[in-house]
Amino acid sequence: MKYYSLNKKSPLADFKEATIRGQAPDKGLYFPQTIPQLSRSMVEKIEQYSNEEIAYQIIKPYVGETMGEEELKEIVRETINFPIPLVSISDDIYALELFHGPTLAFKDVGARFMSRCLSHFAKDNNQRVIVLVATSGDTGGAVAHSFYGVENVDVVILYPSGKVSPLQEKQLTTLGRNIHALEVEGNFDDCQTMVKQAFADTSLTEKLFLTSANSINVARWLPQQFYYALAWKQWPLKEQPPVICVPSGNFGNICAGILAHTSGIPVKSFIAACNANDVIPNYFVTGSFENKAAIATASNAMDVANPSNFIRILELFDGVLDDVKKRIVATSTTDVLTKETIKKVFAEHHYILDPHSAVAYHALEKYLSEQPGKKGMIISTAHPVKFPEIVEQEIGQAIPFPEAAKYLINKPSLKTKMEVSYQRLKEFLEAV
Repeated sequence: MKYYSLNKKSPLADFKEATIRGQAPDKGLYFPQTIPQLSRSMVEKIEQYSNEEIAYQIIKPYVGETMGEEELKEIVRETINFPIPLVSISDDIYALELFHGPTLAFKDVGARFMSRCLSHFAKDNNQRVIVLVATSGDTGGAVAHSFYGVENVDVVILYPSGKVSPLQEKQLTTLGRNIHALEVEGNFDDCQTMVKQAFADTSLTEKLFLTSANSINVARWLPQQFYYALAWKQWPLKEQPPVICVPSGNFGNICAGILAHTSGIPVKSFIAACNANDVIPNYFVTGSFENKAAIATASNAMDVANPSNFIRILELFDGVLDDVKKRIVATSTTDVLTKETIKKVFAEHHYILDPHSAVAYHALEKYLSEQPGKKGMIISTAHPVKFPEIVEQEIGQAIPFPEAAKYLINKPSLKTKMEVSYQRLKEFLEAV
């Protein structure tokens, strides 16, 4: 498998090079030359396969010859060695719970896969790798824990001050060692812009080996296909493929879902459920892409004004927006409706939604009310305990704290405060 840059000005790369680089030399995102097809037999008899075998069959063509079979199988085993259950909420709506990993968020899968791939590839590299990443919430914690203690790798995480939840901040600031957390006095887009400036700065990249752990990296993006295959394995109505609603910020998750569907996983249609950051829903209506600043919302991990991965979705449909709209519905939801949904679902179904999953639930419930007879699932991306101030106020009680996260409560934060300044970031990276 070879990968090309969506800017079309760089040489082709294999999986190893694309993973280590993060972005192509021309600053474009890498995209696979071909979309592999899953065997019809596996799709039709998917319940007969283990989760590890399903994931391995999905990712193997993308990795190609850059890694041995046993090494890849071990990475896959370590990537998904926790439950990913499909849970019924109501008669028509299920939730695929992706928050049972070590940092209680869906990004554990991609971050664990990428960290292990990069560690494997770094063995042949004499230069220390610096993983540079911006986070609007969950990416930071997932990346921090996945790379913690990995030899020959330092991780530098930028996050917006005051715009991540207390538990999210604990998860990305309490590790130390090779994990460096930068609290930026700005929003996520400011953090993302600084990261992009670093990758574009040849005076820096000639000295340092930088790569990205955001979902722009193929090793973070591609394994997110696992969710959709494992959801299909558990889907009870094989004669009626689901409508899948994905909380969408940077659009990497839903793009991976569309990729899995293109490869053969049955899906009726997709809903990209956005919060008040509605650049893509507006684009679907007007056909005009309007840049605007990100707005802080209750579903903070989706507070992205300029989603990097949407260009990959366009590429899957040869750049034809009308074709994208035949497969994806894009919606936006207010904080008021998000909180009302948390309250309503708990009262009616005794199920606790986090704010991101609530955005998806509201969008899917509305869609299904207009499409009688269809059934669907939300991709539930984070444990509600990460957002206690919002969720507990709506449900009127405390959220049970998972045992896996209790150790974080009294750990001190290790972080560096920084204004929105690329020069400050550059100086920090040069000193790592």
